[in-house]
Amino acid sequence: MAEHTNTIKHVASPLARQTLLDGDLTRPVAGRRPIRLLPWLQVVKIGGRSIMDRGADAILPIVDELRKILPEHRLLILTGAGIRARHLYGVGLDLGLPVGSLAPLAASEAGQNGHILASLLAPDGVSYVEHPTIASQLAIHLAAARAVVGSAFPPYHHHEFPTSRLPYHRADTGAFLLADALGAAGLTIVEDVDGVYTADPKADGEQAQWIRETSAAELAKQAGPLPFDPALLEVMATARHLEHIQIVNGLVPGRLTAALRGEHVGTIIHSGANPR
Repeated sequence: MAEHTNTIKHVASPLARQTLLDGDLTRPVAGRRPIRLLPWLQVVKIGGRSIMDRGADAILPIVDELRKILPEHRLLILTGAGIRARHLYGVGLDLGLPVGSLAPLAASEAGQNGHILASLLAPDGVSYVEHPTIASQLAIHLAAARAVVGSAFPPYHHHEFPTSRLPYHRADTGAFLLADALGAAGLTIVEDVDGVYTADPKADGEQAQWIRETSAAELAKQAGPLPFDPALLEVMATARHLEHIQIVNGLVPGRLTAALRGEHVGTIIHSGANPR
């Protein structure tokens, strides 16, 4: 009787006698490629300071492009924080707040930008959703509407890693982590420049050379400025699904539309994901 009881209580698992802290032991089980949850999803990250802070002149053309392309794609539109977050950082640093307290303050501003964008797209059935909804109910929302809007900041908040005095993982990094976790078809980051340059195109003019295509590993070796969070290169190195992203200029009409259709109109950055 005791032997029968042990049999029915035992749960067969290759991890039963292994420590989950030893990568060499867990790799045979965990090393396989995870399934793509939403392989038809296109993720678009809209810059806060580069697009949203410019007001109607920049936002309304982007909204028109998104509205016209909704029939072609199902979109998760994520917004970053802008200049108001920098003011929050300044006040928070003056008060001596830890980095984990600064992160949710900046994330709240990214959410405000998302609410603005969702309100403009509301006639098309688009709404703003919070992080828990994106994590657990995104599929049902996208079954009801062609797109939803959310904050691009990762929800680390008070758990943000204390590697610097400012939140290290910001909107670009959060958008990539989310797109890769969902197994999305692509990620397009919308900024106010044509992509990545060897120098700052706004300050160095003709000395700044545009980089048409590169890899995260190559960019990590360069000392030039980047139009996105430096932490993005680190998470791209360990990607499981997204093989590349594209940085496009949202101030040029049609660039976002072309990128979502698979055209090369900005800087393409390859990740460390293995397509096989």
